[in-house]
Amino acid sequence: MVLWLLLFLGLFTYLILQRSVATVTRTPVWILWLVMMAPALVWCAWVLIYGQDQPMPLALAIGPFVICPPIYWWLIHLGRREAMPPKQPVEPDLADESPQTDDSKKDRPSVRPITQAEETQLRDCFPWSTYYLQNIEYRPQAVICWGRLRTNPQEAYQTVEEKITALFGDRFLLVFRETLNRKPFFALVPNPYREAAEGQKPELITRPVFALALLVITLFTTTRFGVQLVGMADKLPANPALLLKGLPYALALMAILGVHELAHYLTARFYQIRTTLPYFIPLPFFLGTFGAFIQMRSPVPNRKALFDISIAGPLAGFVVTVPLLVWGLAHSQVVPSLPSGGMLTFDALNPNFFLLLSLLSKLALGGALGAGKAISLHPVAVAGYVGMIVTAFNLMPVGPLDGGHIVHAMFGQRTSLVVGQVARFLMLILSFIRPELLLWALLLIVMPIRDEPALNDVSELDNRRDFLGLIALALLVLILLPAPRILFN
Repeated sequence: MVLWLLLFLGLFTYLILQRSVATVTRTPVWILWLVMMAPALVWCAWVLIYGQDQPMPLALAIGPFVICPPIYWWLIHLGRREAMPPKQPVEPDLADESPQTDDSKKDRPSVRPITQAEETQLRDCFPWSTYYLQNIEYRPQAVICWGRLRTNPQEAYQTVEEKITALFGDRFLLVFRETLNRKPFFALVPNPYREAAEGQKPELITRPVFALALLVITLFTTTRFGVQLVGMADKLPANPALLLKGLPYALALMAILGVHELAHYLTARFYQIRTTLPYFIPLPFFLGTFGAFIQMRSPVPNRKALFDISIAGPLAGFVVTVPLLVWGLAHSQVVPSLPSGGMLTFDALNPNFFLLLSLLSKLALGGALGAGKAISLHPVAVAGYVGMIVTAFNLMPVGPLDGGHIVHAMFGQRTSLVVGQVARFLMLILSFIRPELLLWALLLIVMPIRDEPALNDVSELDNRRDFLGLIALALLVLILLPAPRILFN
């Protein structure tokens, strides 16, 4: 199992690095991968040699986490210093503090994505009572419009966007962002989705045959793991009809994951965002699947849409998870606890790992569940328990996860970066107290901390959405907190 987890984590880390940093540094990806994987490699080597019962020396456990991040960032910046200027123009660095001065422009080549006549018309797109335009700066593949905001951000973006669309059609996307010192600015960037509108063959987004194939394969792999849960995996080759024994687990888990992604999909379609169908990820081992996902192929219009799309999945999945978990717990058996029982010991699960699990276990099993007792989970309870863990992981306020999008929509990108770093640090500390969470900490560390902003990334949420976001974060805490011992005395 340790080798399978290491293989999965290594592949996941490599894909993240390939998509996030390979384009900004000439340092080979395999070197960055080796540095990022060093803590996991050290941990897995220790487990394989000495076993999980042998405690790892503190210096060996903490050392790679302290040493590797500085080496990782040094290698990235080393590659940046040696790299040649990019051949293709790139989008503007939206973290600049202020407009460029005339002196700073002298050393830069003149880049004009629009003509002089178009610039005159562009200035008319900014009414002085909405956004008082002060300066237009040309960047490679972008036009930055600096000025002062005279009204609320939503009204300003809507007004300017209508005028820009009337002038340029779908030639540009209008971006509304803030600098690090909270100064709002507009940017015109080329619209990468314009080709389909000009009569060229549109990109194929929905692939129903591919999505259906993944669904069928995942149904098989999860059903096979369900047979393993009921202890009949060794008899399966001689009696394929035993696959029916694995269907309760498979159907329950796929219902949870499917509803989660379907909620994302439907909310994205509500905001007219081009998106793929939900794709399941089959695994021939462990849980039978690594979840499901969708890909959005057009930008999110504003933080309101970003929030709604992000929170819809965890909440919808959680609504399905709770009744399945309670029903499964009610049909589970109370057994003596095992000293070596872990977070994934389904035949003798210690319910005090998570507070919410403990509360639901007491609700379903009552007084039968006391001190020194564990739960042999029914297959449906296993699916509900996995769904609860998936919900918690997705709500982590880090980068591309749903929780990262939620925090970004609530507080802005700058604050979300700080919250994400703190969350990763706290999870790393928690993993030393509860080693079963180490894989979570490793996954969070290799994830990019920054997510993709919305087109209008300045307009804030309303109070109702802010309150709903706080409830989602409270749900994360409720799941992750360990249960107090008083519940089982």
